[in-house]
Amino acid sequence: MIKNNFAKLLGEKRLDRRDIVKITGLDNHTVLKLYKAETTRIDFETLNKLCFALDCNTNDILKYIPD
Repeated sequence: MIKNNFAKLLGEKRLDRRDIVKITGLDNHTVLKLYKAETTRIDFETLNKLCFALDCNTNDILKYIPD
């Protein structure tokens, strides 16, 4: 199982979705789906932009948890 920690990470960094949209240039709908953990797939470019904006690595956003 892949756990999405995007919303938690935003809270820790004291950012909201609008901040991420401004910093990354990602579509608001894309960021909202990630925030609500409704995303079923993610593009590497999107993940790269999020890591840059949040000053983190992929493991901070997405975590693998064995079933």
